[in-house]
Amino acid sequence: MTRMIFKHETLAKTLTYCLMHFTVAIAIAYLISGDWGIALSIGIIEPLVQTVFFNLHERGWNNARRNYHRTVMDSGLG
Repeated sequence: MTRMIFKHETLAKTLTYCLMHFTVAIAIAYLISGDWGIALSIGIIEPLVQTVFFNLHERGWNNARRNYHRTVMDSGLG
């Protein structure tokens, strides 16, 4: 059950992070360039790459947390 919650939480966090990042990146790119074409190009590519890496980063932390708790419980320290 806990694993299922982490998966849904990671997905929700990734999607909201993506939306926030798209908005900020497009707005900043537009303010700098004054051109919607350039702003959309920068504002779409960069957040997509960041979102993929955010998801991988979050999964890594979830795995580390799970492994830490498993190690503590198996060693009798918990």
